[in-house]
Amino acid sequence: MAGIFVIAEEEIVLAFRMAGVDGRSASGREEALEAFKKATGELMGGQAVKVLVLTEEVSDMLDEEVKAWQLSGAYPLIVEIPGQGERSGKRKSIVDAVREAVGVMI
Repeated sequence: MAGIFVIAEEEIVLAFRMAGVDGRSASGREEALEAFKKATGELMGGQAVKVLVLTEEVSDMLDEEVKAWQLSGAYPLIVEIPGQGERSGKRKSIVDAVREAVGVMI
């Protein structure tokens, strides 16, 4: 399996595929959970990717599984990105997150 895998809305997965990154689209919890199990190696005999990219919407669908995986400290590392929909308000924008981490306005 590749080093990076994305689970997101179909349009985002397509954009990542154009950059050579494999992924699966998920419009509901069951699709997202199956893709998550594939990416983490649960369906592939332990062959997990190194980085798993999830949109905020997919991460919300898999809230318990994502938290448990992050606490385990195992690969893949999970990275959340904004989706195409409205921002939930509880998450920072990418610019705000970078500003807070680096301490520099961009």
